[in-house]
Amino acid sequence: MATAIEFDHVGKQYRLGLVSTKTLSHDLNRWWQTSVLGKEDPYLKIGETNDRSTAGSSEYVWALRDIDFKVEQGDVVGIIGKNGAGKSTLLKLLSKVTGPTVGTIRARGRIGSLLEVGTGFHPEMTGRENIYMNGAIMGMTKHDIDRKLDEIVAFSGCERYIDTPVKRYSSGMTVRLGFAVAAHLDPEILVVDEVLAVGDAEFQKKAIGKMQEVSRGEGRTVLFVSHNMTSVKNLCKTGVVLDRGRTVFMGTAVDCVNHYLDQNRDVFLLDTVITEKHRKFLRYKQIEILSVKLLNNDPHLAMDDDIVTEITMRRNEQGIDRFTMEVMVEDIMERRVGSYISPVMAVDKDDFKCIVRLKNHNLSKGKYYLNFNVGMKKNDESLFMDYDIVFGVLSFEISYLSKETKDPIKLWREDWGFCQFQDGETEVI
Repeated sequence: MATAIEFDHVGKQYRLGLVSTKTLSHDLNRWWQTSVLGKEDPYLKIGETNDRSTAGSSEYVWALRDIDFKVEQGDVVGIIGKNGAGKSTLLKLLSKVTGPTVGTIRARGRIGSLLEVGTGFHPEMTGRENIYMNGAIMGMTKHDIDRKLDEIVAFSGCERYIDTPVKRYSSGMTVRLGFAVAAHLDPEILVVDEVLAVGDAEFQKKAIGKMQEVSRGEGRTVLFVSHNMTSVKNLCKTGVVLDRGRTVFMGTAVDCVNHYLDQNRDVFLLDTVITEKHRKFLRYKQIEILSVKLLNNDPHLAMDDDIVTEITMRRNEQGIDRFTMEVMVEDIMERRVGSYISPVMAVDKDDFKCIVRLKNHNLSKGKYYLNFNVGMKKNDESLFMDYDIVFGVLSFEISYLSKETKDPIKLWREDWGFCQFQDGETEVI
């Protein structure tokens, strides 16, 4: 199969702290080193790794360094990594928004880019006018755009506003129209950077289906950046994992997602003191969760092991004398596996502990996190008063079939689900 995109030892360097990347002293030094002495550019040799969380001593930073891989025609490639890993920079280089500092990028065919909401749209022009303008930029003739116009408008779902200036569109409408234009104007390479997160669920499903159609049915190449690992798994064939500007893993999309999620797989939360970072929402904390602890001796558990936790709490409102404890189990992709809600329990002191034992869970192989919610049901059984909720505070891994034999779970596919049902019956008739 032909190669659609080739990154040949590509790097992108930025200078921090200034709008311009040049000063007179640096220009003179660069001229002296390269033109007079015949040496390499000295500013390509310096620069620190792009770690956004730490202060550095150099004013130069490598947003990308030594990126070297090929993309085959018709492939859908997921580019994943943490914020600041260089994903958007990579796509901007491919789209020629900016140029590489070193290395070469070779792309065969027209590139349709959707890097940000409304990229390339003029706010004073109508949606219809922006469709024609974007098509012309991509090298399409007016006849080609006329032929696709009705399909673009129908896909975007913006028929009523198509002759209204784009400045009056919502962000969701803008991204709908932008994606529709990029996907329907026949680019050989489609570049999409996290914009689907803006659209609603119905449009996300439609957009993912369209990307599958253009890659599989029409043989076009798609580069897809997203933090939604489920979308990457479902949409992409292969993937690339970036970390601090470098390629750290390449393979199938499933392998790349697992590698990305497994970076902290061997780190287990067994005894956590609760801070505000564990709370996603503001709570009055009538009963406050102070700490949580996994009482199992080993974080590597068997499918028939009980999961035993200890929750230390403090009552901050004297009128409360009852509470209910909810334990929520999530997988490493933050998908809710299930919940346990305790019976109503009495409390008659300010500082107390609660032991929760989860039995017969039959969780399948994998790593899991525990969330805790202390609250109380209101008179209406469907309503629940949350006193305090904490997220991702304990973690463990199901590694064995049985606590008796400690036989490791060697085979369990993700599409088989989270639980293994052991009490089923089978009959041949």
